[in-house]
Amino acid sequence: MNRKKENGSEDMKAFLGKGAEFSGKLVLNGLVRIDGEFKGEVLGSGTLIIGEGAYIEADISVDNVVISGEVKGDLNIKKKVEITPSGKLSGNIKTSVLEVQEGATVDGMCQMSDKDTIKYPESETVE
Repeated sequence: MNRKKENGSEDMKAFLGKGAEFSGKLVLNGLVRIDGEFKGEVLGSGTLIIGEGAYIEADISVDNVVISGEVKGDLNIKKKVEITPSGKLSGNIKTSVLEVQEGATVDGMCQMSDKDTIKYPESETVE
């Protein structure tokens, strides 16, 4: 069940705080925030928020991602990628919508297409 707050935003399903480290495979369904260090793979449906000061070394395949920390890995995002002024991405991006704010850094290639024309790995589906 996907619960919503009164203001229309999703409830946070998981949080990895500053100073915490995790390695492995994260499968998300809903809103997840990482402010610590994560290495591995992130996939699923929902939104991944990478907080300021976070360090992520992973390929990410989710609906939406907001990057305010540092990410090393490829992004395969179904809906929207947002990189804030403190965000740093070193990797390739495949998405429908890309928002890079002034001050953000991106080192990689970008492919933007309508969500209906982006090809995702066979294990994923576009809703």
